[in-house]
Amino acid sequence: MPLESCMVLLDTSEFMRNGDYIPTRLDAQSDAANMIVNQKTQSNPESTVGVIAMSSSGPSAGAELLVSPTDDLGKILSALHGVPLCGKMVESGKDAVDVAASVQVATLALKHRRNKNGAQRIVLFVGSPLDCADSRSLVKAGKQLKKNNVFIDVIAMGELEGNEPKLRELVDAANGTTGNDDGAERNCHLVTIPAGVLPSDVLVSSPILRGDGGGGGANVGGAGGTGAGGGGDAFAEYGGIDPNMDPELAMALRVSMEEERARQERAAALSNETKEEENSGDAANADQIDVAAESGDINNVDAMNDEDALLQQALAMSMAETENQGGDAGGNGAEGMDTGAEDEDAAMQMALQMSMQAEGEEQPSTRGSASGQFQDPAFVSNLLGSLPGVNPNDPAIQEALRKANEESDKNEKKEDGNDK
Repeated sequence: MPLESCMVLLDTSEFMRNGDYIPTRLDAQSDAANMIVNQKTQSNPESTVGVIAMSSSGPSAGAELLVSPTDDLGKILSALHGVPLCGKMVESGKDAVDVAASVQVATLALKHRRNKNGAQRIVLFVGSPLDCADSRSLVKAGKQLKKNNVFIDVIAMGELEGNEPKLRELVDAANGTTGNDDGAERNCHLVTIPAGVLPSDVLVSSPILRGDGGGGGANVGGAGGTGAGGGGDAFAEYGGIDPNMDPELAMALRVSMEEERARQERAAALSNETKEEENSGDAANADQIDVAAESGDINNVDAMNDEDALLQQALAMSMAETENQGGDAGGNGAEGMDTGAEDEDAAMQMALQMSMQAEGEEQPSTRGSASGQFQDPAFVSNLLGSLPGVNPNDPAIQEALRKANEESDKNEKKEDGNDK
């Protein structure tokens, strides 16, 4: 921002104790004033800021100069932090603050500023009712500011219904315009803060801090919202960064934005070329169809239009033939499998019968050999002697063996007789 000398006028009347702003009007005003002072001093190292307390009990007419315009941020913040409320009772027929007189004191302070090259601006906070303020005196004060090339920004906090019309007349007079001159250049602004909203949140996007010269007033219609009336961003080319504050960052953002803009332009040109090629291809196909139709070759036109349908039909026929061949092969294979299964069952039955016959022939010889062994006295004696706890010479055992041999002999004789 350019070099500027600014005077901040604070409302210190008893009305600033109200709690319709968080936490009170006075604290909300102090927070907003701190933000404005920091922005003014950081935007340009040579800018100066002064502080005036309105509705003071000092010898001045309704205003007390706390700090003359200076670039010492410590002095300014100290003055803002130590602003007391004025405990003086308001006399009947007078307002708690005298806006016209306070503006004149601020004008005199700016007249004696150290650096005469910078612009002059007044930031006025109003939180007290202006019931007795004369519109004519406010308009006169505004015209005097216009004559002395002093700009004014008014921040209205509370008592908006009665104060806003009068404060707007002051701003319009300082701009040298009327309320209907929407196209005129305006360097003075009015910002109204509704109850319950932090003034600092509203001022961040207002013309007061953005430095726009295209808006004469900014009205806030709801919580957290900012009104219209601001011009375009003066530093949009640098990504919203003031090049005077940080030249390197501003230049880097500018280069980055230019590269991104060039990339988007190339992408748009490529997209347009692709669309043109597609349109030209469609037009060529349409021309071929028209030529074929004009020459009477209707079959070619139908073939071009029905090519996909023919391909689908050929694919369906091929799949049908494959399924038929697979069905025949599957039937033959099933018959072969049935025949093989029957042959296998017959072979198993024949093998089972042959095995049974062989077992029947071997059983008599086996039984005969086994019985022959048990009839041998030496074999039986050895067998009994091998058993633990058995005495083969026991008379009882000998008698049992004898009886068994006699019965075996009788059975053999009977079998021989039957064979004869």
